[in-house]
Amino acid sequence: MNALLALMFRLSGWKISGKVPDLKKFVVAVAPHTSWWDFLIGIMARSAMGITNARYLGKKELFDGPFGWFFRWMGGVGVDRSSSHDVVSQVVAEINKHESFILGIAPEGTRKKVEKLKTGFYYIAKGAGIPILPVGFDFPTKRIVIGELLYPSGNIEADMDILIHFYRKIRGKIPELGL
Repeated sequence: MNALLALMFRLSGWKISGKVPDLKKFVVAVAPHTSWWDFLIGIMARSAMGITNARYLGKKELFDGPFGWFFRWMGGVGVDRSSSHDVVSQVVAEINKHESFILGIAPEGTRKKVEKLKTGFYYIAKGAGIPILPVGFDFPTKRIVIGELLYPSGNIEADMDILIHFYRKIRGKIPELGL
């Protein structure tokens, strides 16, 4: 399946700009998240880069329906966003159980227009003591743009400013829904 997805990525004309770090654990924060196409591009790019241990968080409703098995098989973990379940602590504990764990998250938490990023991904990285890798899917240029690692400093405002500066240059599938 990975070989087929990698081939689909190459045939679709997408390219990768930047390099994935040679680390065993980090959070991949992918934005802007404006379309369901982001999932497909992300899964194909993951295969094209040979990343086999990446997981992602998604709304639990994706995993409850008839295609739940598919989303779990593709590395997904369902998250209940309807109330506080201390998801950050649960994800940090899960990361800490493994020698290698790459977690992909859309920091907007939705495909709808948002004015700011949610902070769960930041606190997951900080709690697990791992860096954040900002990544953007730039649809007009068909490029996966990989940024520089950000180690959470604890100054969330300054760190978010760095991330938002990176994402503002990226144009999603539906640009008007981007940051």
